[in-house]
Amino acid sequence: MILFPNGKINLGLHITNKRSDGYHNLETVFFPVKWYDVLEIIPAGKSGDANTFSGTGIIATKNGNENICVKAYETLKYDFPNQLPPVQFYLHKTIPIGAGLGGGSADGAFTLKLLNQQFQLGLSPEQLIIYAGRLGSDCPFFIINRPCFATGRGEILETVTIDLSAYKLLLVNPSIEISTKDAFAKLVPAFPEKSLKEIISQPVNTWRANLKNDFEALVSEHWPEIGSIKRNLYDAGAIYASMTGSGSTVYGIFHKDDKISVNFPPHYTTKESAGELN
Repeated sequence: MILFPNGKINLGLHITNKRSDGYHNLETVFFPVKWYDVLEIIPAGKSGDANTFSGTGIIATKNGNENICVKAYETLKYDFPNQLPPVQFYLHKTIPIGAGLGGGSADGAFTLKLLNQQFQLGLSPEQLIIYAGRLGSDCPFFIINRPCFATGRGEILETVTIDLSAYKLLLVNPSIEISTKDAFAKLVPAFPEKSLKEIISQPVNTWRANLKNDFEALVSEHWPEIGSIKRNLYDAGAIYASMTGSGSTVYGIFHKDDKISVNFPPHYTTKESAGELN
């Protein structure tokens, strides 16, 4: 069976405080986008065979037990030792790594969904969300895969209505891999004056003045390309532009019929996405 894990962007991101367990509380809105990896899982054959993993595309794809797809399998295998046979994983990555697009988290969550479907484990979406939470803070979102207001570490999710069907997105990745851990270490948490849930309920043309990503200014200090991309997107007519996650991808929201004229260096990767996933 084959599935196509998609990426996400953050519509705003506030880091509110540091928790006693060392993690940070945040609030953000996750929004799915049409930038896809390709994931195939097939039975290995004989019951005694071991799992095998192969990856193509982006070279940084981790192999073997280090890959989140394999970790997802092992998470389910613990509770379903007889239902899950050894499998062969094939992952083709096109979603950039360390880019704020959640590609790795999507791969892990979609592995859970694919295994549940292919081997008829009978897990509900609510149960899959619990398993996804064991893989990473962003993973539960990709089980739902609809716009969500997220709090806690990102695992407490509430679906929200955001209609961007009249718009399209241009995502620009400058081929910079940013460590989320390092970004968090340099950030000073603070509670926002206005909740993102309130801000995103307003028209898109008001977002520029109100919808902020706490990481953006910090990352832009070290990587001026981020600010330059954002300015170019606004110059090209974007209604709203922002960095997603802890970087390094920057996106712009344009009217659906706009002809976008931008000129970025050849090593940048750009991707257009409709304002709705389906």
